[in-house]
Amino acid sequence: MKMKNDTKLMKQILKSQQGFSLIEILIGLSLLAIAGTFVVGKIFDQLSEGKVSAARIQINSLKDRLNEFRRHCNYYPTTEQKLDALVEKPTTGKECKRYAPNGYIDGGEIPLDPWDNEYDYKSDGKKYTIVSFGEDGVEGGDGFDTDISNVKK
Repeated sequence: MKMKNDTKLMKQILKSQQGFSLIEILIGLSLLAIAGTFVVGKIFDQLSEGKVSAARIQINSLKDRLNEFRRHCNYYPTTEQKLDALVEKPTTGKECKRYAPNGYIDGGEIPLDPWDNEYDYKSDGKKYTIVSFGEDGVEGGDGFDTDISNVKK
């Protein structure tokens, strides 16, 4: 008898329940989409900010390697020698007699910036600049396209 009452009660509960209308579902989906847009926008901003920070960290690391090169060679690699001088002993320009046998960068590769572009390097042997052209990969720009450099502005 109890089973029959439970089944009857369940049927009454199911009949009294109303579903969502199509309009209510569409409104709910619209609100979710709007909220999702804000969340995705924030995620992309944080990703871009992370890449800018990574570029600054890599430039500082390259500065350290360049200073080590200078301690051994008494000059910075020239524009002609490029950052490749940190990996392989330069064959052009001034000779470095105390060049480190394994170079100055572990792994033997000059890192690319976080946007997979080469760092722009210019030097006269006495001073140098290292630049990442940012997200757009071209000189100048605003926001995440701003150039990142070792030179203080």
